[in-house]
This record gives sequence, structure tokens and C-alpha cells, in this order.
Amino acid sequence: MAVTPVGNPYVESSDRVSDYPGASEALAERIDIVGVNPFANAAARDAAIPSPVQGQMCSLNDDNKGYRYDGSAWVLFSGAGDANFTNAATGSYSSGGIDYKYITFTGIGDLIVDQAGFADVLVISGGGGGGGANAAGGGGAGGHLVITSAYFSVATHTVVVGAGGAGAPADTNRTGGQPGIPSSCGQFLSVGGGGGIGRWVGGVGGNGASGGGGSRGGVGGAGVTGLGNAGGTGSNSADLGGGGGGGAGAVGVNGTSTVAGNGGAGASSSITGAAVTRCGGGGGGIEFANTAGTGGSGGGGAGSTGEANGTAGTTNTGGGGGGPGGGSGQALTGGNGGSGLVIVRVVV
Repeated sequence: MAVTPVGNPYVESSDRVSDYPGASEALAERIDIVGVNPFANAAARDAAIPSPVQGQMCSLNDDNKGYRYDGSAWVLFSGAGDANFTNAATGSYSSGGIDYKYITFTGIGDLIVDQAGFADVLVISGGGGGGGANAAGGGGAGGHLVITSAYFSVATHTVVVGAGGAGAPADTNRTGGQPGIPSSCGQFLSVGGGGGIGRWVGGVGGNGASGGGGSRGGVGGAGVTGLGNAGGTGSNSADLGGGGGGGAGAVGVNGTSTVAGNGGAGASSSITGAAVTRCGGGGGGIEFANTAGTGGSGGGGAGSTGEANGTAGTTNTGGGGGGPGGGSGQALTGGNGGSGLVIVRVVV
């Protein structure tokens, strides 16, 4: 009995009749390994093949997909199918004839993937805190990271949701707000927003996914392309309006002598089936009875005027915190940045 170059047995003319059963059995066993044998579902396959070998293949009738054993697990032939998670879904919906389920994380957790493949992911990091003292810049929004067809292996993937940065304290040092904390889902990470700066000459906003607003002629912090935008410049005349923090969808507005800069607008995502805007920048603060900057759409905290502290960004939106108002040198606090969130969507 001979074999082909790739190991398939066949009967030669010199073989005896008694050799035929052996050749037939060897060929059948070979087909079990290299053939794409059909099974009703994974349970039926596992019962029939309790000890698969690397390279063995099969197809399942319940999902009409082909699988290959990679030495440790059954995987799709191309590895390019849809991922699946076993966590309880937060919700589900249909769009364009496709059924989806999704899970939302608002804190640390685990995404448990039992089928490798692709998923859509939204990772929102924490927004930056507003500046302190008075007439301060607003905090920049957290990063708005959108990934379509992100590949997930069969594993437990750690999810981290970043907190918003603390607003600057009520002191006369005119310090900046703290940057937002990054969020991540497995290997996919979004950086936090930059803090707004307190009132001082040429005060520059903090850099981040979106930059914090500047003060007293200082420019806003820089943003990261694809995650957010720069903060606005603070006014350096009369009542010193702080610059607005940058948002995921637009730059922060510059402050003037009578109107503080508005926070930049956030960005919209329909990953849960309905359009939701997140990651708005914090509004700048301004002295006396002038007009404070509004928070950017998507959770940005409003700036303040007069003797009032900045407003916090909205929880789980990544919105930047607002800058405080002031007058006659009051020491006021900036608003805290809003915390982030993570959403993962798969086809079902």
C-alpha cells in the first residue's frame, strides 16, 4: 500500500485483497482529518471528535460556517467572521436587515469572547477638569474612539472605564484641571481629555484627546486627530473670558472680554441603535456679570460667571468640566470632567 506526496493512502496493483480493508480504513481516517465534515452544531461535533488534531476541519449546520482546529480551539477558517460575547447583553436591535446585540460598560469589567471575530467598539475616556481660580478655561473632552470591525480573540478581555479629571481647586495659584483618565477595551485604548487652565497671563490649556481651554491670552491645548480637537484661546482684555475646551466634534471657542468660549461640540454614535452625542468640551468661565461659555453638546459642563464654580461634565459621556466665573480675585473651583464608557456591538 502506497501514499500520495501529502499522505493519502491508495491501493497498488501489487497489494493483496487482504490489504484493501486497511487502505480503506486509513483513507477514511485521513478524510476525517482533512475533509470538511458536517455536524448539526458544536455539541455534536465535540461528541464525535473528542480529541481533534491540529488542522482538522468541519462545518456546522446551525450557523453554516466552516471551522479549523488550530491546536487549542476550533476557529473560523478565515478568522474573519463575527465575534460573540457571552456576557448578558445590555440591549439588541435590528438595522438594515442585520440583528445586533451590544454591551455597555460604565466601570471596570470583563468582555468574555467565546467566538473569535470582528466587533464594533466605542471607547470613551474621561473628560478633563476645568481650570481654577477665576475666568478659567474649560476642560477638554475625553477621546471618542470608534473602531469598526475590531478583531477579538477567544479570551477574557479586560475593560477599563476612565474617570473624569478633577477640576482645579479653589486657591489663588490658578492651577489647571486634571486630565481625564484613559479608557480601554482589550488592546483598544482612548486617551483622556486635557485640563482647562486657571487664570494667569498666557495660561495654556492642557493637551489631551481634546485640549483644555486657555486663559488670559493663552492658547488652548492640542487635541489628538481622530479622537478630539483643540481648546479655545482665552481673552486677554477687560473681564477675561476663558477659552472653551475642545470637543470630539469641534474645537473649543475662543473667549472674549464679554463672552467666555463655548465648549466644542461632541460626536455622535449610533452603536446602540439610536444616535447619541458624547464628548463635548467644557465651557470657559468669565468674571462679573458677563456671559459664561456653554458646555459642548455631548455632556460638556458649562462655565460660570460671577461668584460661581464651574459645572461638572456629565457622567459616562467624557464631557469636559466647565471653568469658574469670578470677580475681584475670588478663588473658585473648576468642574470635574465626566467619566467615560465602553460599548461593544456584535452581529447575531
